[in-house]
Amino acid sequence: MSEISASGTSATDTASGTVIAESATPRGRRARAALFGLQVLLALFYAIASALPKLIAHSSAVESFDQIGWGTTGMYIIGALELAGAVALLIPVLQSVAAMALGALMAGAFVVQLTAFDGENAATPLILIVPLTLIAWARRGRNTDLLRLVHRRA
Repeated sequence: MSEISASGTSATDTASGTVIAESATPRGRRARAALFGLQVLLALFYAIASALPKLIAHSSAVESFDQIGWGTTGMYIIGALELAGAVALLIPVLQSVAAMALGALMAGAFVVQLTAFDGENAATPLILIVPLTLIAWARRGRNTDLLRLVHRRA
């Protein structure tokens, strides 16, 4: 019989039959550290490489958003959403929701790349969806904490 730890994962020590949290094992600690490292890298990417050019109205971002007909308003909105997602990727209770939201934003970016830019750079949002999906799934236990927090405030 297996027990589930607070993080939603479990592991069994086969020699003693005792149940230990996966994060207590060296492999579990490395996996958690790697996942957090991935979150930091994605947060930096979204904040610096993606949101910043939009929020400072870099000429390449302005040109792209003008080409799709969204103008500077759309550019600032998307930049703000990306920056908010980047920050939320680093806040434990928001990590899963942030990854899902950024994944949805990337799905939209994929469609825009296909329709407005003839598929140029369409692979980038698809590539970013993969680690975002991993983060959303791995941190899904935090969604319960977020719901509790929201219900407590309501």
